[in-house]
Amino acid sequence: MKNSKSITTQILLIIAVLLVINFLSNNFFFRLDFTADQRYTLSEATKNILKSLDEPITVTAYFTEDLPPDLSVTRSDFKDLLVEYASVSKGLVLYEFVNPNKDQESEQKAFQAGVQPVLVQTREKDEATQKKVFMGAVLQKGDKKEIIPFMQPGAAMEYALSTNIKKLSVTDKPFIGIIQGHGEPGLNAMSQVMESMSILYTVEPVNLDDSAADLRKYKTIAIIGPRDTIPPRHFQMLDKYLADGGNLFIGIDRVDGDLSTVQGKSVETGLEKWLSDKGLMVENNFVVDANCGSVGVQQRQSFFNFTTQVRFPYLPIITNFEDHPATKGLEQVLMPFVSSITYTGDTANHFVPLARTSEKSGTQSTPLYFDINKQWTDTDFPLSNLVVGAILEGKLAGDAESGIALFADGQFMVNGEGQRAQQLSKDNVSLMVNSIDYLSDDTGLIDLRTKGITSRPLDQIDDGRKVFLKWLNFLVPIFLILIYGIVRMQRRRNLRVKRMEQGYI
Repeated sequence: MKNSKSITTQILLIIAVLLVINFLSNNFFFRLDFTADQRYTLSEATKNILKSLDEPITVTAYFTEDLPPDLSVTRSDFKDLLVEYASVSKGLVLYEFVNPNKDQESEQKAFQAGVQPVLVQTREKDEATQKKVFMGAVLQKGDKKEIIPFMQPGAAMEYALSTNIKKLSVTDKPFIGIIQGHGEPGLNAMSQVMESMSILYTVEPVNLDDSAADLRKYKTIAIIGPRDTIPPRHFQMLDKYLADGGNLFIGIDRVDGDLSTVQGKSVETGLEKWLSDKGLMVENNFVVDANCGSVGVQQRQSFFNFTTQVRFPYLPIITNFEDHPATKGLEQVLMPFVSSITYTGDTANHFVPLARTSEKSGTQSTPLYFDINKQWTDTDFPLSNLVVGAILEGKLAGDAESGIALFADGQFMVNGEGQRAQQLSKDNVSLMVNSIDYLSDDTGLIDLRTKGITSRPLDQIDDGRKVFLKWLNFLVPIFLILIYGIVRMQRRRNLRVKRMEQGYI
C-alpha cells in the first residue's frame, strides 16, 4: 500500500514537472551554445533590433521538405533562429514554413515572391537524380518587403535575417555625405552604389563651399575620384571632421589612363599630399597585374573588321582580400588604373591592408604610353601583394578616434552616365558599401557578416588530432554506457541492502 502511494506521488510529480516545463518552453527560449564562435547565440545587435520593433514582421520561409542531410541542417538552423527571434521580439516576429515542392501553386507563389530554386544532386532508390530545391525567405512589414532569394549553406544567417529586419524597421536613417565640387562623379554616376546605400542610409551630396554645411551630421563622408585642385580650407574642414570622430571613405585617382590616346599620366589634386601627411602614401604609379581584365582591339582581316579581346594588365582584377568585415565574402573586384599604397605614419594608429594584388604584379611610372599589343611575360611582374586598399584607424586628427578607408582607385564604384554607363559587378559595389557600413556601423551588425558555419575539413587536420578524434568518438559512448551500468548496479545493490533491513515493509 505504501509503495502504491509512493508510485502515485512520483507520477503526479512527473506530470506536474512536465506541465511546468511545457509552460516555460512556450514563454521562454533557452539553449546552451558551446560553439567556438557562439554561432547559436544572438548578438546584442540583433537583440537591440528585435526589442525596438513596434510592428509585427512576418517571415515566410520557402524551404523544400526532405532535403539532403547537408542542406537539411540549414533548414533546421534557420527554423531555430526564427524561434529565437520570435522569443526575443515578444512575438513581433511571426514565421511560417511553406514547402514550394508540394504542388504547382505553391511553387508559383515562391517564384512570384522572389525565391530562387537551385538544382541539387540527390539519391532516391539507389539512383542519382536532380531535385529542385527552395531555401529562401520573404520578410514583410506592412507593404514593405525584403527577400532572401537563397540561404547559402554556411552563410552568415543571422546577418542576413537581422539586416533585412533592420531595413524594414528603420525610420531615422543615418546620413552619409558624398563630397562634390572638385570634379568628382555625381551621385547619378554611381547608381548601383546609391541604390544599395539608400536602404540603410540617407545619402546626400556635400559641397564644402556651402557655409551652411554641417559635417557633424554625417556618419561617414565619401570622397570619390576628384580631378580638380582641392582648396586648403576644405582639408581643414575634413581635419576638423576627423577630430570630431568622423570617418572618411576615399577613392583617389593618383594616375589617369586614357585609352583613346593610349597615354597614362599623373593626377594631382592636393588630396595625395593631405593623405601623405597622415602617413598614407598613394604612389605615383600604375599597378600592373597578370590577373587582369581585357580590352577590345579592332583588327582587320581581308575585308572584315572584328574585335579581339586582349588582356590588359593595367586593369587588375583583385582577388586577394584581408579577412576583415569590410571585405569578407568578396571574390574579385576590377580596379582600373590603380596605384599602390604604403603606410609610413604613426604606429600607434591601426593600419590594415584590405586589398592586395596577386603574386605576379608590378608597377610602372608616369608618364607612359600603353602598348596594347605588348606580349607580357613573367619578368614584367617582379612584385607581389601590393596594397591597393586599406583602412587606417586611430587618432588621425585630434584626440577622438576616427577612421579612413582608402582605395587607390576612384573609378571601381562608378557606373558612368548616359550611353557610357556600365553595369558593375556585385563585388565592386559591395567593396564600397561594405567599407562605409564598417565605418558607419554603431549597431554591431557588420560583425555578423563573419558569423557562419566554419569549414573544418578533415584533410586539414594533423594526424595526431585525427587519431584523438577517432578514439574519442569510439570510446565516449562506451564509457557512458559503462558509467550508466555502474550507477544502475549500485542503486540495485543499495535497494537490496535496504530491503534486508528490519521494518522495511
